[in-house]
Formats: sequence, structure tokens, C-alpha cells
Amino acid sequence: MINRPIYVDKIMAFTDTPFVKILTGVRRCGKSTILKMIMDKLRERGIPEDRIVSYRFDSMEYEDMTAKQMYTELKSRICPNGKTYFFLDEMQEIKGWEKVINSLQSDFDVDLYVTGSNSRMMSSEISTYLTGRYVAFRIYTLSFGEYLTFKSHYAPVGDSRQELANYIRLGGFPATHLQSYTQDEVYTIVRDIYNSTVFSDIVRRNQVRKIDQLERVVKYTFNNVGNTFSAKSISDYLKAEHRSLDNETVYSYLEKLEKAYLLHRCSRYDLQGKELLKTQEKFYLADTSLRYSVLGYNADTVAASLENVVYLELCRRGYTVNIGKTGDGEIDFVATRQNGKIYVQVTERITSDQTHRREYDRLLDIRDNYPKYVLRTDDFVGGNFEGIKTMHVADFLLSDEY
Repeated sequence: MINRPIYVDKIMAFTDTPFVKILTGVRRCGKSTILKMIMDKLRERGIPEDRIVSYRFDSMEYEDMTAKQMYTELKSRICPNGKTYFFLDEMQEIKGWEKVINSLQSDFDVDLYVTGSNSRMMSSEISTYLTGRYVAFRIYTLSFGEYLTFKSHYAPVGDSRQELANYIRLGGFPATHLQSYTQDEVYTIVRDIYNSTVFSDIVRRNQVRKIDQLERVVKYTFNNVGNTFSAKSISDYLKAEHRSLDNETVYSYLEKLEKAYLLHRCSRYDLQGKELLKTQEKFYLADTSLRYSVLGYNADTVAASLENVVYLELCRRGYTVNIGKTGDGEIDFVATRQNGKIYVQVTERITSDQTHRREYDRLLDIRDNYPKYVLRTDDFVGGNFEGIKTMHVADFLLSDEY
């Protein structure tokens, strides 16, 4: 296993505290492996093996298990001498799991770690049974820095700026970077992740009957990463293709894709009116490889994928990310965290004065002292322009300064 300290260290900070640790994220982003890493850390601390108990509830062994049966099973594994550490993987498969966790946490000396691949894990049911008694950790696919670490175990790592192109093309699902795979092999693995997510977490769980409609919505959103659009945009597009689909159904499909963590919704924020806008949102993918595995690789989409990569990195670092609406345009990202804020423009290259004005002038119009960045992929990019920091995208992704 290749360590992922960005998550393990944060989660271990809550070991032996009265909080349930809940890890969520898209399928195959590494949640199960992170649980194993934490178990190894506990063993290093001298915790006996009989006090470290793990289950994977997406196994056929537990397909028909009820919450009551789960409670009885887990209760039987509690060690009478000292705290028992439970690692419970893919808990959303058991209906009523929240009550089980609540009872164990309340009645016994346990430390609980739970994962799930659907945002039902963070539903109102948890609020009802675990209010104030859980901490949530969103797990993402490999960051650019993690990708370089993984790759270094099986192949030479080149210049980070050159490696960025490979990262965008191949994505960051950990399973695709455990050894050297061809592009086709990577996309085969990612298509399997995509299919299992769509058919297990969306179609089967929600009893979706018109699968072809769902897949058309998926392909539209995948093809429009980084573009603002609405449910009506998708509905109108499908009507033009003689595929009638009402706005409510489109909204429903988008919500299901979000709940399965395939899509991230990025709302627009009016920088003048200081309010979130409910129209013309953008959607970003859980990983850039999803787009290419489903639609095929196209070099013309790199600019949108760069945006996607920067969006995910900001999320990994704990920022709440919105699109900034200005009077006559947009700022790609307004990212806030506690009392901090940064503004980010992402562009592949600046080849004309017009492009330069578009990228920089909107940031110059913002009259505050928060850091502002223009991120590019030009070979010799760097420096400052009237207080705006210009960085190569690769350098920004690896930087500790924000």
C-alpha cells in the first residue's frame, strides 16, 4: 500500500475520540485502503488484533443482512478488555445502519470508522441519530502530488509540468496507478468503475427504468465540463435530438449523479450582490478520466479538464468553491476557507492581448486584498502582474502556499 497521509493523518487525529469517523467519496477512490492504513497505524501503536474488527458490507455475504442482525453481529465482536476498533466498509448497503452505529457508540467502549460511496451516508438520518457525534471526511481520487508519488513506484517520473498532461489524460483513480498501464487499460478500469457506479448506485438503488435517458444526461454533462448550463439546457438539447425529457427528470438524474459522487455541482456567486445564484451552474467530474473513458480522449478538451483538476484540488484542501459572477463576466473560482479566500483564473495559454485582458482584468476589478491567481500551462509562465500571481498549473497543484 502507498500511504496517503493527506487523509490518514487527519482521520487519525480523531482516533480514541467520541466521534464516528465517516469517509465518503466516489467508488474506488481509496476509502477501503485508507481504512487498512489506519488499522496498520493502530497495530503499530500496539493495539491487539482481536480489538481491530473489520467488515465489508458490499460483500454477497451480507446482501440480506438487516440492521438488527448487523447489531447482533457487531456486538458479538466487542472485546471485553479495552476499546474495540470497528472498520465498517460500504455501510450504506444496510438499511438502518445509522441506528446500529448510534447504539454501539452510546452503549460500548468502541471507536468507529465507516465508509460509503453514496451521499445518503450524509443524509438527514445521520443528523437524527448522530447529531454532533460524527466527523465527515471526503475522500477524492489521487491529487497531482499523490499521482507523482504512486507513479514513482513503478516508472520514472519526469518533469512535473510534462507529467501534468499524463495526469489529466489518465486521471487519479488509485487502481490505475499501482503499475504501468496503457491508456486503453486505464480507461477499461475506469469504465468498470463508471458502470458499477451508474448501475449499482443509481439504476438499481433508484429503480431507474429509462437507462438510455440517464446515459444521455451523463454524456451531456461529461461533454460540458466547465460550461454553465441548466436542466432546461439539457432538456432542450435532447428535444433537438428527438428525445423528450422534462426538466424535473433532468434535475432528478443530476441529483442522483451527485449523490453517487460522479458529479460535483459548482454554484455561481454574485460578487457584487454577495449571494449564491441558483441558475446556470457548472458541474465537474470526480475524476478527469471518467470523461475520457466514456467519451474517448480528445485533446481539445484539455482546457476544461485543467479547470476540473484545479477545482478538485481546491476541494481537497478544504475550500468551498464557487464560480464568481462579475458585472460582465466570470471568475473561474472563488474559493473560501474559514476566514481566507482566493480567486483563481485557469487558462491553457495566453496567446493574445485580448485573452490577457480577459483573464487579468476581471481579477483587477475585484477591490480586496485576497490572493489572486492566473494559472496557465505556458512553458515560461511565472511572476506577478499588478499583484496577481501567475503560476503554471502544475506548480499551483504542488504548492503549499494556499
